[in-house]
Amino acid sequence: MSRILDRRKFLKACTGVAGASVLARYRAIAAPETGRTKIRDIKVMVLQGGRTYTLIKVETDAGVYGIGEGYGSPGVGIKEGVLELRPYFIGKDPLEIEALYTGPANRTDGSAHMLLRAMSGIEAALWDVSGKLLNLPVATLLGGRFRNRVRMYHDEGPRNMLDAASCKDWAARMKAAPAGWTAFKFGFPHSQPATDKARDLSNRLLTSKELRDIRQGFENCREAIGWDYDIMVHCHWEYDLRTAIQLAEAVESIKPLWLEDPMPPEFSNAWVRLASASKVPILTGENLARRQGFADFIVNRGLDIAQLDVRNTGGLLESKKIADLAETFSIPMCSHNTGSIVSNYAAVQWACAVRDFLGAETVIGNGGWMDDVILHDGPIVKDGHIALPDKPGCGIELNPDVVKAHLASGEKYWS
Repeated sequence: MSRILDRRKFLKACTGVAGASVLARYRAIAAPETGRTKIRDIKVMVLQGGRTYTLIKVETDAGVYGIGEGYGSPGVGIKEGVLELRPYFIGKDPLEIEALYTGPANRTDGSAHMLLRAMSGIEAALWDVSGKLLNLPVATLLGGRFRNRVRMYHDEGPRNMLDAASCKDWAARMKAAPAGWTAFKFGFPHSQPATDKARDLSNRLLTSKELRDIRQGFENCREAIGWDYDIMVHCHWEYDLRTAIQLAEAVESIKPLWLEDPMPPEFSNAWVRLASASKVPILTGENLARRQGFADFIVNRGLDIAQLDVRNTGGLLESKKIADLAETFSIPMCSHNTGSIVSNYAAVQWACAVRDFLGAETVIGNGGWMDDVILHDGPIVKDGHIALPDKPGCGIELNPDVVKAHLASGEKYWS
């Protein structure tokens, strides 16, 4: 019992000190402005493309506003959650970010976990407001910048990993891409019995042939792309411990940057055993929320790299606290992100304030309409990185014409 109590005290100290240092700095900066501005309204609208994107706007009586994004695809309940939370924020000081976050996060009606994704988007918008009011980038408010740009990785692999020519075509396209990608994350096709239209979802095992094909496919990719680029192996929480260890062994020869999400997302001792057995770094975390969701993984070394999505965790400050806890155990961070360019720039602000950061996922940067959701000069992704804007807040401004052209059915501009 004493060992458990000591661990709890230790965790409390680790998670508290990190947040306290950020908040002390932030409050010192914000003190002259505190109490002068009130939240006037919160608005929301949904964009539709290949995915769903729920954008959130926090307006103040000073005429300053902030933009954030709730979790998307399909984004069920996110807009409704924002509207449910809206009355709570009206009339409050937007600079009191953690106090505002803590209220909804501790609701006593049992809905706190349901509203966390909506709250994450509102919280990001509050940081955008704060940065604009204080004329500083969000990264500075979160404790300061460790870097001025963030490495991004691209989610695209060859059409046929077992065909050397297809891998060479993929490598040539990636090397010629204007974004200058330097890292690629992709999985491998699952075999399907000839009599079945879909893989048996109850099967958490890989056959010897599948493991052999996976090894050969990724070796083809490595040979095609060369050693100047990073490859990450993508899974979807589908395997048991034994198979995850075999999978790590199968891809070991290509030295992947990590093996992502090979087992179900909840913590168990199986993650500790996998991280101990694997020579390939183990990464997970995109589905976890708040420090409480990450604590056991970090303290028990159930992962080598912690990945979070700022739309899932509770927001940017909670994400900073998670990163600081991970740093205590010498565990680096990376960012999951399938959101719009709005959530990408929020994640970039956070990532610039994280000491040990490896890379951020993105579905933008290829010159499509999503890049043009914000006003910008030149490419969004350059040399495989997104640069931290030199403007206050998150540093972005929406392009109304592009946004209006991609509103989901029935949506109005900032309804």
